[in-house]
Amino acid sequence: MATTLVLVALAALAVYLYNRVRHARLEQYREIPQLKSSLVWGHLKTMNDFLVRREPDRHPNYIFADMADELGNPDGYLVDIRPVGWPMLIVTGHALAEHFSKPSKAFPWSVTKSPTMYDLVHLIGPRSILMKEADEWKHSRKTFNPGFAPNHLLTLLPAILDKTDVFVERLDAYAASGATFGLLKPLINLTFDIIGAVVMDHDCNAQALAESDRGDLVKLYDALVHTYTTTRGGTPWWFTPRLAYRRRVLAAKIDALLAALVRDKHATLLASPAKSRSVLALSLHDTPVLTPARLLEAADQLKTFLFAGHDTTAILTSWMYYYLSLTPRALAAVRAELDAVLGPDPSPSAVRAALLAPGGSDLVARMTYCSAVIKETLRLQPPAGSARLAPVGTGLTAPVGPGGKTACVDGLVIYMCHNSVQRDRRVFGENADDFVPERWLGDTDTSERTNDEDAGEKGKSGIPAGAWRPFERGPRNCVGQELANIEARVILAVTARRYDFDKVGLGAFELDGEGRRVLGENGAYNVKSELYSVSWSGGIGAQWE
Repeated sequence: MATTLVLVALAALAVYLYNRVRHARLEQYREIPQLKSSLVWGHLKTMNDFLVRREPDRHPNYIFADMADELGNPDGYLVDIRPVGWPMLIVTGHALAEHFSKPSKAFPWSVTKSPTMYDLVHLIGPRSILMKEADEWKHSRKTFNPGFAPNHLLTLLPAILDKTDVFVERLDAYAASGATFGLLKPLINLTFDIIGAVVMDHDCNAQALAESDRGDLVKLYDALVHTYTTTRGGTPWWFTPRLAYRRRVLAAKIDALLAALVRDKHATLLASPAKSRSVLALSLHDTPVLTPARLLEAADQLKTFLFAGHDTTAILTSWMYYYLSLTPRALAAVRAELDAVLGPDPSPSAVRAALLAPGGSDLVARMTYCSAVIKETLRLQPPAGSARLAPVGTGLTAPVGPGGKTACVDGLVIYMCHNSVQRDRRVFGENADDFVPERWLGDTDTSERTNDEDAGEKGKSGIPAGAWRPFERGPRNCVGQELANIEARVILAVTARRYDFDKVGLGAFELDGEGRRVLGENGAYNVKSELYSVSWSGGIGAQWE
């Protein structure tokens, strides 16, 4: 009798578990477009089939684009990788992306951030503005908005130019040597130095030639980032306890350095309120007493700005150099505009004098073709993504089904795949994958003002505002957007007429029998192989607010 009861109970349990799994795999999100799902594997096997078709280091965004193509490019589709990770809604259409990023009654500051952000906690800190919600986020954003206002950032042009001058010295040395070198790391060092100067009024000395001369903050941060770039993302800490311990140790050392920096800047501010105009100083203006909580809060925001900003402009600028070297008409147009706006002398000293002269900051706004180049580069190579999640029970619905039919998306990580949104052929046409800065002429604004436009509003370019979102849109767009824009313009102004770049290795130019580059029908030089973005273990990349 007892044996019979046990067998009946086990059979009932098996039926219950089967029904639960079947519901989760095949019924729960059945209204959402998706590739064929396995009862056991979900989309894990399907996703692996797409992964093996590409190079192993390619960014997952390329895989998501391939999967969308297979489905006929819906505005969003489901990828169920449970139990390895969260089930995901991959957003590939601008209207659907706007649905999640704009305020609503249920989510006044847009849909809440994804818990996958916690994977980056050692890099950004537990109090990061990226991880805050509701009023806590609103307070942090309000605290730092003045420091990142464009008019204020333009007053810090001397600091940006100082660091760019060092960068030019490094490039001059490379050019004189004739050696092949990687451009991304020098650009990362440059942007790290700019962030240190503008945000913290601190010399990070990231561009020092000797490793021993670089600042402790730079060396520690590089070591911490290295623990993410050399390991697979999303792995539970208990699978790699030694790595988790190393991250905690490095993060603690960085926290100590930043806390000391905040205390020092606060003391300086109390003694001489007008002395520093850094982003940090402005955020501390209404802080007569630096409480332990306020200290930790400020330190974590500095970590966040270092993380989100130090490679954003570097990635943008490296791709910008590549696209300009690939597209001779665009490079010629940039150089002609810089001659017209800044004068015919391309030397760094002449550019510096022009930008720092009375009215010099207005010259930045007159670099309209340069702005189009920046905007097009950010369209093709957005530096980050945005992941959201509506907790189960909130009842969030979205028009993701066939014909715009709504479906509940509670419990899904909602990943706004900027690469797909910004290469949508329904919006950008058949040349969506080509570098065409001219598509933005008359609509070259890359500033915070673009966030105020209605998602469907079309500028003179005829492109809906919501289809360009490299800094995301809505209340939680990137607070550092203006800094990235100014950095890119200054770097371009100083270097675009000084250097010619030649890509080697992946993405190298095709040459004819006489060693000359071969111009293709689209106005760009032909290449031997496609240059692509690679993945790193931060998961789906850096995250905007």
